[in-house]
Amino acid sequence: MAEVAGKLREVFVEALDLDVDSVDVENLKYRDIEAWDSVGHMALVAAIEDEFEVEFDTDQVIDMSSFKVAVDMVTDLRNK
Repeated sequence: MAEVAGKLREVFVEALDLDVDSVDVENLKYRDIEAWDSVGHMALVAAIEDEFEVEFDTDQVIDMSSFKVAVDMVTDLRNK
């Protein structure tokens, strides 16, 4: 799970153009910051799918409400 979290952190930083000095990525939740709006969310989902070669269904896209939830989802998908 640590490997997933580390890579996912990089994806969040890149996809949402985060300033790592001012954003606590590991505790980030949907709409905590302006960049993670509905458009940013779709860009983030696409970036995660590309990086981890996984595909989220619609319910998962809607339920991805935080960095921690994303880590769990990616871990589950990679273990299937």
